[in-house]
Amino acid sequence: MTGQVCLLGCGFVADLYMRSLAVMPGIAVAGVYDHDAKRLKQFCAFWEMPEKPSLEALLADAPQGTVILNLTNPLAHYETTKTCLEAGHHVYSEKPLATAFADAQALHTLAEAKGLMLASAPCSALGEPAQTIGHALRQGLAGTPRAIYAELDDGFVPQAAYRKWHSESGAPWPYKDEFRTGCTLEHAGYYLTWLMAWFGSVRTVVAASAETVPNKEGDGPFAPDLSVATLFFDNGPVTRLTCSIVAPHNHGIRIVGDKGVLSCDAAWDNAAKVRFARRLTVRRRLMEAPVPKRIKLPGPTHPKVKRWGAAAMNFMLGPAEMLDALRENRPCRLSNDMALHLTEVTLAIQNAGESTGAQKMTTKCIPMEPMPWAR
Repeated sequence: MTGQVCLLGCGFVADLYMRSLAVMPGIAVAGVYDHDAKRLKQFCAFWEMPEKPSLEALLADAPQGTVILNLTNPLAHYETTKTCLEAGHHVYSEKPLATAFADAQALHTLAEAKGLMLASAPCSALGEPAQTIGHALRQGLAGTPRAIYAELDDGFVPQAAYRKWHSESGAPWPYKDEFRTGCTLEHAGYYLTWLMAWFGSVRTVVAASAETVPNKEGDGPFAPDLSVATLFFDNGPVTRLTCSIVAPHNHGIRIVGDKGVLSCDAAWDNAAKVRFARRLTVRRRLMEAPVPKRIKLPGPTHPKVKRWGAAAMNFMLGPAEMLDALRENRPCRLSNDMALHLTEVTLAIQNAGESTGAQKMTTKCIPMEPMPWAR
């Protein structure tokens, strides 16, 4: 992997990208900008990165083929990504691509018209656990998949000591943005991208969402803090996906097949174990094997990042994939269509409320080409 990126935004998540960059040789940072001058200097001094005086300077100085990492506040994603695309740069955006579907559509249209790549985080679908499960599904290890249960519950976050959470270079955890943006927009993609990588498009979303803890700290209105969705794929099993910041921590996924259950317990860990429990009958009792077998790919996969806080993820897998696609003149696995479809599905879940009912999706994406080490 070789190439250059620019960082737009130096908040809490930017440090996680820098930790990941340290294990990705060949990728250089051409420039960094944040509208908060104090924060910009603090971040660049800590990581020894080149700061730029303005967004215009960042984009003007970025060499052709640079990928702009949009790490700004979620509410700023649409306008800042639009500016980057208009300047002729590929964009990797932190989630969500936009907080309104019409804005996401406009970004997709602009990127397509300019022949630019527009990818959306998260990129954990490129990681070892997701790719391992994908390989097992293609090999038919569990038989035909019939149903999937996926959980992204983070515990009762409104009572957590989140004011004490700071990044390595000193940025506070942006609780105001998190509560206003919502756990579904922030987290659903960690399993939605896995599912889309394996099965492609979601045809119909049947969901409900609610704010179960009112009067959270910060500036409202606040987004739902609990959502439950049933997803119907064009070519995949029915899936239930739950997101919350109220239920006890659970980041597990279970794929139920004719022969047994594939599972993984940690969506935010690129080294998480994938297991398979074969279904069997013991003395007339139907059950899954009590000691599941670990499933591993035969060779090396990708660089890992040690755990920091809640995550042990390589946040640079996505930008690296974009740079590789540019260098190899091939389609990017994190396609423009996937970014738009992910946004439509996620917004459908978050905004479902109590009585929306079934929602037909208007966008599509194809399954992801496996990583070379997972074929």
